[in-house]
Amino acid sequence: MAEPDDSPETPTGSTPSGWLLLIYRVPSEPTRLRATVWRRLKGLGAIYLQNSAAALPATPVAERALRLLRREILEMSGSASLLACSAIAGEQEIRAAFQAARDDEYEEIVDKCQDFIAGLRKEYREDHFTYAELEENDEDLIKLRNWFAKIKDRDVFGAPGRRACAEYLEVCERALEAYAAWVYAGESDNA
Repeated sequence: MAEPDDSPETPTGSTPSGWLLLIYRVPSEPTRLRATVWRRLKGLGAIYLQNSAAALPATPVAERALRLLRREILEMSGSASLLACSAIAGEQEIRAAFQAARDDEYEEIVDKCQDFIAGLRKEYREDHFTYAELEENDEDLIKLRNWFAKIKDRDVFGAPGRRACAEYLEVCERALEAYAAWVYAGESDNA
C-alpha cells in the first residue's frame, strides 16, 4: 500500500492563500432551509466565523461550490454575498479552526475504523467466514476510504489527524485481507 500523502496542497499544487466568505440569510420558516444550507456548508468543510458567516480556503473548487450555494440561497428567497478576502488579523486562528474541523472528521473515521476492526474480531469469535460477510465488510471499507478521500480533498492545510487516519485505514485493509484469507480457506476446505 502507498505511503499516506501528507501534502497540504490543493489539486492545482499550491497551498491556498486567502479565504472565501459566504455571508447569508435565509428565511426562518421553514426551518429545513437553514438546515439545508448548514448541511451543504458542513459537507464542503466550511467553518463558521459567526452566525451565517462561513469561510473556506480560496480554491477554485470551493468557489464554484459556494457560488452554487449562493444561487440556491437566493432561490430560497434569502440573501447571500460571497467574498474573496484575506485575514488582516486572526489568520492563525481561522486556519487552526479549519484544521480542527478536519481533525474532528478524521477522528470520526478513526472511530469507525475501530468499529470495523471490532466487527471483524466478532466474525472470528463466531467462526463466521462467509462470502456475504466478506462482501459486506469490503463495502464498509470502501465507504471509509471514500469518506477519507473527501476529507483529504478539503484538507488543504494538512491537518495533523490525517496521518493517523490513513494509518488506521491501512490497518483495516490488512485486517480485511486476513479475514478474506480465512473465508477463502474455508471455501477450499468445503470444495
